[in-house]
Amino acid sequence: MSHLQYFDYPNFGTRAKRDLNSSQAVRVNNVIEISGQGGWDPKTEVIPEKLSDEIDQAFSNVQLALETAGGKGWEGVYKLRVYISVTGEDGWPEFAEHIVRNLRKWCPVSEAEEKGSGEVETNSLAESWTDYDGCGGE
Repeated sequence: MSHLQYFDYPNFGTRAKRDLNSSQAVRVNNVIEISGQGGWDPKTEVIPEKLSDEIDQAFSNVQLALETAGGKGWEGVYKLRVYISVTGEDGWPEFAEHIVRNLRKWCPVSEAEEKGSGEVETNSLAESWTDYDGCGGE
């Protein structure tokens, strides 16, 4: 499909492309879709021990993936799913507040939908859809 453009940010993204044949972003016409962005450091691939730090990094990785694909980042995001895996009741209010803090930082006008997911190896994952025209497209 020649109308599809794939993008990978350096280090983690290029390794994932090489080893897993998975890109960090794809542009389909005027829409940029990114793969789920975990809380890994994109240079070292280290996942923080604290879930709050991992959440921060996942939101930052969304920005990086969108910019790598030619977008302005969170500015053009119109849909977002965030998956968090927290075992037991300990810490959930803190992490929910941390997610809300990141949503206010990165996308101050948003709606959140909460769903459960046990299919993710990292504890946090964020994915988004971006209108290319709304984020720096020509």
